[in-house]
Amino acid sequence: MATLITYFEGIGEKKFRAKQVWEWLWEKSAKTFEEMSNLSKSLRERLENEFQILPITIDNAQFSDDGTIKSAFKLHDDHIVEGVLIPADERMTACVSSQVGCSLSCTFCATGYMKRERNLDVGEIYDQVVEIRNQASEHFDASLSNIVFMGMGEPLLNYQNVMEGIDRIISPDGLNMSPKRITVSTAGIAKMIKKLADDEVKFNLAISLHAADDTKRNQIMPINETNTLEALREALVYFYEKTENRITFEYILFYGFNDSIADAQKMLEFARRVPSRVNIIEYNPIAEAKYRNADPEAIEKFSTHLIDGGVSTTVRRSRGKDIDAACGQLANKSKEIS
Repeated sequence: MATLITYFEGIGEKKFRAKQVWEWLWEKSAKTFEEMSNLSKSLRERLENEFQILPITIDNAQFSDDGTIKSAFKLHDDHIVEGVLIPADERMTACVSSQVGCSLSCTFCATGYMKRERNLDVGEIYDQVVEIRNQASEHFDASLSNIVFMGMGEPLLNYQNVMEGIDRIISPDGLNMSPKRITVSTAGIAKMIKKLADDEVKFNLAISLHAADDTKRNQIMPINETNTLEALREALVYFYEKTENRITFEYILFYGFNDSIADAQKMLEFARRVPSRVNIIEYNPIAEAKYRNADPEAIEKFSTHLIDGGVSTTVRRSRGKDIDAACGQLANKSKEIS
């Protein structure tokens, strides 16, 4: 806002013009200067000549029989990222991306097989939420209720833009959503989790864990080699002490790899170290990886073991099985087509 005020005063306009433009950009989600109808035509033309608005566009969208809508968003430089609208249990959840590609190379994730091209900027993060909010309104006549940063990329490796994007989403002069309705999911970068704590964030934190054993986690998530489970535990305890926000652990059960009762016991012991809940996730297989979803019986036994051990546990059923729903699939396909 301060930059806008300086600009308008510098060209001889009143200070309130900055507020008008700010509202058009962040409250009304204007995509062109022409939409800013309370500005004079000459001022709109001047802004058009001196500045650019670079909104994302929907390059491709897939509609699942279960209501899930997955979109490939094209950015101004022709890169593609993904966003998903997930309607479930009276919620409308937007799953958004934070980077073009990813550098973490998780072996079970389609995005992990893509090169990280760049970080998304604040506007691109915000625009995904707006587009998915519009889909919720158009297709379900419903408001967006939740946002999860679980799409392409590692949010904590694009820290400043993600934080500023969330600020625009929760601000009264932005989309005015509650931070309690937002969850940021990370593969587990200990020092950045501590930074979240120091910044006293109000949103929810989720950890993509998938194994509570360093040897196994190293195999599927190379980030664990430099951010061990012990380092992660220490950071999470610090985060909870600073924010009092309960942690969510995400755990995909892979057949024959991390789905035994012994694995469940390790998960139980890790989860008990900090107030937490566990989301067991059905795997959505990808062509690049050999993993497949655990058997229903194994999922039931695993979740029961955690519940019996006193840890709040839910099983999150895979959505969009009839479309390219796994993270990175649609973006890869869109790149191949374009």
